Amino acid sequence: MTNHAEAAAVRPLTLMWVSRHLEAGERIVRIEALHGGSTAAMRRLTIGTREGSSRDLVLRTFVDPFPADRAEDWLGREAGALTLLAGTGVPAPGLVAADPTAAHCEYPSLLMTHLVGRTVLDDEGLETRVPLLARQLVAIHALRPVERPREYVALTTADTVVTPEGADAAAWAAAIDVIRRPAPPYEGRFLHRDFQPGNVLFDVSPPRPAAARITGVVDWAVASWGPADLDVAHCSTNLALLHGPAWGLRFAEAYEEAGGVLAAAANERLYWQVRDALACSEEVQWVAQPWREAGRPELTTRVVEERLDAYVTALMDALG
Repeated sequence: MTNHAEAAAVRPLTLMWVSRHLEAGERIVRIEALHGGSTAAMRRLTIGTREGSSRDLVLRTFVDPFPADRAEDWLGREAGALTLLAGTGVPAPGLVAADPTAAHCEYPSLLMTHLVGRTVLDDEGLETRVPLLARQLVAIHALRPVERPREYVALTTADTVVTPEGADAAAWAAAIDVIRRPAPPYEGRFLHRDFQPGNVLFDVSPPRPAAARITGVVDWAVASWGPADLDVAHCSTNLALLHGPAWGLRFAEAYEEAGGVLAAAANERLYWQVRDALACSEEVQWVAQPWREAGRPELTTRVVEERLDAYVTALMDALG
């Protein structure tokens, strides 16, 4: 039986569009909201087959007030990334259909296969998951697409950084000076551009967290071409805010232990690490809210600001 409350949230034209992309004899039997997405509405659609079994798809929809031009850009890039990733061994969803311009749906939408697993944001088992994250990111960076995605876009400038209240003023001033410099030269790689624990699915058995394995990497809407350091820096920042600054510093080490190659010079590494950390200063509240909703209520905006300050200070001490 379809969950009518959730079905009502998926508009009629979109439901018709989804139905046109199902196999003969299939129908939508249940619609369930998926939580954790911060920019789009995510729904799991259970599809009943002609043989009486079922399979799941995921519907990603950008609704108002999200800008239509950005939704078109992101969904177009995600569709391209999922097409590129098919058959590569990277555990990404399979593309079923995309309507980036809302030509057929009420809102820009993308339909993809559903991956098993769940995001894990707990501290327990982190020592096992960090090397898995690093190995997975090395595998993504090893891809050599025939058609490159567009070049990365920097997410902050020296003039837009928001220094947290009570932060180490000297450390932050020095960090801001770092990103006033031109970006270092780099060898381009295929980037996820938002690779972090919230976009990685794990199969974790509660009694055996050490036996965790990655089952999927999701949210490819900002896939880009750029330096491996940038993806590493983004995951490092997220780990620092979720679990403490030491884990942010640890991730770069884990990436190299997994065979990844980062910038050779310490000042070049510092540039990318600091650039991503400072970008988070502008959106701490936006970053923290999904984590609280996902089961980390202690991660208030203030706690995350304090961890960001500690991480920026640690970066400047360790690499500055």
